[in-house]
Amino acid sequence: MGVINFIIQNILTQSAIIIALIALLGLVLQKKSFGEVLTGTFKTLLGFEVLTAGSAVITGSLTYFGKIFQHAFHLNGVIPSIEAINGQAMNALGLGNAIAFTFLGIFIVNIIIARFSPWKYIFLTGQALLWMATMTTIGGKICGFNTVTTVIVGSIIGGIFAVAMPAFAQPFVRKITGNDAIALGHFCTIGYLVEAGAAWVFGERGEKKHSVEDIKLPKAMEFMQDTYLSIAVVMVPLYLITAAFAGPKWAGVGTTNYMVESFLQAIQFVVGVYVLLAGVRLLLGEIVPAFRGISMKLVPDAKPALDCPVLFPYSPNAVIVGFVTTTIGTVIGMFLMPVLGLAVILPGMLTNFFAGGTAGIFGNVVGGRRGAIIGGIIHGLFITLLPALLVVALQKLGFVNASATDSDTIVACLMYAFILSPILKAV
Repeated sequence: MGVINFIIQNILTQSAIIIALIALLGLVLQKKSFGEVLTGTFKTLLGFEVLTAGSAVITGSLTYFGKIFQHAFHLNGVIPSIEAINGQAMNALGLGNAIAFTFLGIFIVNIIIARFSPWKYIFLTGQALLWMATMTTIGGKICGFNTVTTVIVGSIIGGIFAVAMPAFAQPFVRKITGNDAIALGHFCTIGYLVEAGAAWVFGERGEKKHSVEDIKLPKAMEFMQDTYLSIAVVMVPLYLITAAFAGPKWAGVGTTNYMVESFLQAIQFVVGVYVLLAGVRLLLGEIVPAFRGISMKLVPDAKPALDCPVLFPYSPNAVIVGFVTTTIGTVIGMFLMPVLGLAVILPGMLTNFFAGGTAGIFGNVVGGRRGAIIGGIIHGLFITLLPALLVVALQKLGFVNASATDSDTIVACLMYAFILSPILKAV
């Protein structure tokens, strides 16, 4: 068990190592020279680490923004956190071993399904697989399963999600990227499909469809066509206005004036996006050619399902539109949930950016500007409703004001709580 835990905690949950090893295997299977194998593996690892560094900068900036946002508008409620749920499940509920084995089982089931079914997707976002393992293990606890049954059922359900979600998203990913080389491996996909559906219903079609990437600006405003300047023009006022409402007590850091600090944090956000996109370009330049070895030898026609930032360079304006509109939707949802008798779910800025930004790309490719805007608000409502429902389900196990964020993992857990558990009790 100690060896398995070591492998899971130090290798399988480290996405950079997984992707580097996948690249190594792919290059070896293609019988590349030692130099080519070494170069391709290192550049893949470097690209992912650059991407991760960019994500870390964005996370730090958004953590600051989330804090001042809550205090600026005096918000109280549940802050969804899968990390907190994972910690409580492993420690208070003693589910650590079951989660570890389920994680490994999900990965194995993913490979088996990809090898023998039309769904040729290998899910490479290790941390997301850990969250799925956590939620399916908790689901098994809700149903009263023993450890063996929990692991088996969780592995099957999680493995199906790991290939089904990339498969459902692929028609949209193909339109976004213009090719079929990569897939999306992010367990917020149901939310993306909700936005795509809303964009199809309410968005633009045919000749009336205009992408947010094609917005024509007056000559004096043409500088806004620079991706990073356009992001700054949106984010700097957003941070400054929020900081003004929060005041120096919450927006200030050290001796720096609180308005200056909020400005610098907004610029840090832009820097994070710049680094992240650089990492994506480096990663894709290496992992796609290396993955051909996997496709040719182990899983014919396999596609790597990668984390959501790999889509950001294809539609950067839609990312910002998705972030802003999803945030609007989550704020509306925050006030709407108590009316429905559910918990107050506070907007999570990290989810709103990464999941909301990706959803915005889906909304834009389906329904243009109007689709991205209306779809983003509906997406925000949806990702507020799901955590509110999860609060109800988790109360059965003693979780207090606890919920998660990723829509697919929540849906998996709700399947246990509201479908599988009642059926078993009836039988």
